[in-house]
Amino acid sequence: QVQLVESGGELVQAGGSLRVSCAASGGTFSLYAMGWFRQAPGKEREFVAAISRSGGTIYFADAVKGRFTISRDNAKNTVYLQMNSLKPEDTAVYYCAAKFSLNSDYVSRNFKEYVYWGQGTQVTVSS
Repeated sequence: QVQLVESGGELVQAGGSLRVSCAASGGTFSLYAMGWFRQAPGKEREFVAAISRSGGTIYFADAVKGRFTISRDNAKNTVYLQMNSLKPEDTAVYYCAAKFSLNSDYVSRNFKEYVYWGQGTQVTVSS
């Protein structure tokens, strides 16, 4: 059983930057592909970014491409989402998720494929 704990969400002004983190425990972190998703009030959960076990394959949603980066530190069992040039429409609860994968380069945009989820961290971008 993998436990995921997000942190780093806060109120930030438009154009600003923020890094959110997700610390994993209870499993071998390097065996899991990791994803970030977000959900704004009244909207469905949407894909933001994902990274393979090896870090060699990365996907981004079009809405964040060029502004967000995702990285992982397998030694620290942590995945990061660096968010730059933030916009009010980035306001949401950000969740990290983990999916076990035998393929070190596998990564998914589909939230249904992720088994383990954190509790979320609130990111609010003021205009």
